[in-house]
Amino acid sequence: MKSKFLCLLGPTAVGKTEIAIQLAQGLNAEIVSVDSRQIYRQMDIGTAKPTAEEQQAARHHLIDCVDISQPFSVADYQSLADAAIADIQNRGKRVLLVGGAGLYFRAIVDGLFEGPGADPLLRERLEQEAAQHGVDVLHERLRAYDSESADRIHPNNVVRVIRALEVYELTGIPMSEHQQQWHQENQRYSFIAFCLTMPRALLYQRIEQRVDVMLADGLIAEVESLLAAGYARDTAALRSFGYKELIAYLDGKCTYLEAVEQLKRNTRRFAKRQLTWFRKDTRIEWVDRNSTPDIVTYLLEKIRGV
Repeated sequence: MKSKFLCLLGPTAVGKTEIAIQLAQGLNAEIVSVDSRQIYRQMDIGTAKPTAEEQQAARHHLIDCVDISQPFSVADYQSLADAAIADIQNRGKRVLLVGGAGLYFRAIVDGLFEGPGADPLLRERLEQEAAQHGVDVLHERLRAYDSESADRIHPNNVVRVIRALEVYELTGIPMSEHQQQWHQENQRYSFIAFCLTMPRALLYQRIEQRVDVMLADGLIAEVESLLAAGYARDTAALRSFGYKELIAYLDGKCTYLEAVEQLKRNTRRFAKRQLTWFRKDTRIEWVDRNSTPDIVTYLLEKIRGV
């Protein structure tokens, strides 16, 4: 019988990577990244990707496996994750899922949410509205129909905003309500999951410090190199926080200070959405980093023998 996974989840900047490496070493485990952006090659600094040294300290999977220009869906991620999990288990190692992408986590452990099929004409109309009036207009409409989904989906994530509106217009039922029927009784894998947390003010302070470090480490140069390589500004990967704000600065649409403040604000909002997602999953045990002195020992004791 295959052993249970250990899942280490949490918002950005909470400190998952350092703890995950120690856990992997203590459990003879390999890490499967549950991150929607670290999958992309060449996006290193802005995604807080584990360094080469960290990846040597514990083997990581699902990092640097997709080109920025390549279309990539949650279904694609699930397929890659399943293959990585099978490979790890076949070699007698334990699986350690680590990340903050709630949708990707659910895709692994529960499968994909099957909503209504796409309506090409409806989708084309919504895409044209986004192009003409901006995705913010669609996001506000989504909030009127489905505030829960609007809270989870960033306004710049055009694909997911349109999909949520599409589901509502086709069924008359908010996507969030459909997803409540995405039952947990038929889990695809057996696992034990923990979500790292800390007081909100401290987390936000860590986020701002991380942004400052990223900028000092050359984030602007990374963005410039991606644009120089010919990647389109409207590529899904480059519309994510950490990149779109600096592209706006490089395009002269805002000052450097405005871009940095916007980046910090968007990252804080992203962390809030991550926490909201994980709080809805009653299978996850919450662990406060601030009040758990030896958190690695605590987690090892929880998982050993399970």
